[in-house]
Amino acid sequence: MKNIRIIGGGLAGPEAALQAAAQGCTVTLYEMRPHRSTEAHQTADFAELVCSNSLKSESENTAPWLLKQEMRRAHSFLLREADASSVPAGHALAVDRVEFSRRVASLLEDNPRITIRREEITSLDEHEPNTITILASGPLTSAALAAELQRLTGADHLAFYDSISPIVDASTIDMDKVYFAARYDKGTADYINCPFTKEEYEVFLDALISAENIEQKSWEKLPEDGNPEHLANAASGTPPVSTPEKMHYFEGCLPIEETARRGRDTLRFGPMKPVGLTDPKTGRWPYAVVQLRQENLRADSYNLVGFQNHLKFGEQNRVLRLIPGLENAKFLRYGQIHRNTYIHAPSLLTETLQLKAHPSIMIAGQLSGVEGYTESIASGMLAGRYAAALARDEQPTPAPRQSANGSLAHYITHAESKRFQPANITFDLLPPLEEELRKKMRDKKERHKLQCDRALVAWDSWLTGNR
Repeated sequence: MKNIRIIGGGLAGPEAALQAAAQGCTVTLYEMRPHRSTEAHQTADFAELVCSNSLKSESENTAPWLLKQEMRRAHSFLLREADASSVPAGHALAVDRVEFSRRVASLLEDNPRITIRREEITSLDEHEPNTITILASGPLTSAALAAELQRLTGADHLAFYDSISPIVDASTIDMDKVYFAARYDKGTADYINCPFTKEEYEVFLDALISAENIEQKSWEKLPEDGNPEHLANAASGTPPVSTPEKMHYFEGCLPIEETARRGRDTLRFGPMKPVGLTDPKTGRWPYAVVQLRQENLRADSYNLVGFQNHLKFGEQNRVLRLIPGLENAKFLRYGQIHRNTYIHAPSLLTETLQLKAHPSIMIAGQLSGVEGYTESIASGMLAGRYAAALARDEQPTPAPRQSANGSLAHYITHAESKRFQPANITFDLLPPLEEELRKKMRDKKERHKLQCDRALVAWDSWLTGNR
């Protein structure tokens, strides 16, 4: 049996390692931290959740729920630990990120088939006959490894800007001005809601739009010409010479100040949407609202949902204190935007996550073009299973197209090349229902339920044949 080498200790890498080890494979897991950190990580922990602490909706028959249900049926190790370290978050799955990382580390360290090496990998041997490599080094892959991947693929990298939301000390929230509620009372009332009047919203919006942004660091800058050499230079801290630069935000993670510039009411239809959040003091929805989600099991800190930004820390301290209830808040972490890198999967990857030109090398996690914590874990889960088959000299069977996992893999490997962007799991990625059924089933929830039922049947069948 061939050995499996996995590069990256984020979410996809540990899940892949545990999946492959569970199938009897010998795995070496490499993580460069703490010897070399990234611009966004704060620790050297495995499975560090850099941005928010949410793994999205647990509402039945939603796309994120479907993906997680498939993962649970396939015995995803990291999702099991997420469930075990969950914190109250209404109808979403959110975790105590420190406890989650601790539990994942214990799984890895206690597994006799997994060897952990804390060192940076800078070369990939595509001709090594007895090794299967899974590259899961994440969106902040080191410049040296990115250059090596460029050598193998001969393709330009793409990049977008991802986000980190601010975190506030719970003891500094003015609880007389806020209230607990879940939207439309779905699930338990676990979110702290900071309600705005129209006048308060207008003051906040003006301050937000006029606030001063952080000056881009060299590693954040994206060359407008897309030249991979310029991008690698930027990642290593060397600014590209005579190359115009631009911000290239991922639409799903826009900074709040950028959203605000798109219109006076844009935030009220986005992260500050008040719909379904009745204020018990007035019996009405507020004009706008900021939601705070519990950050850890001790409930001593909360993150500002969807409030990633690219403002200077002093400006954040000033502007965010205009939120009702946060006038005297102590911020444990300010919001940030950071560059994420991913490969052009449609031209490079097979549906089993292998490089077309070098099938002994696989790409998993956000580097492959999936977006989101759960999606990254799911990608690692599949990669670990596929790698185990390859280690046995078997050809892996791709996840079924009708499933959420299969649809996500199908998207990144079949998307239109010129418009490829990373994707979260949505129903748009799943095969549509037949036209006759769509006409009969006018209710969207009913259609989604049928898609979920079909997906789980196909997934269970695939699991039975790929134990």
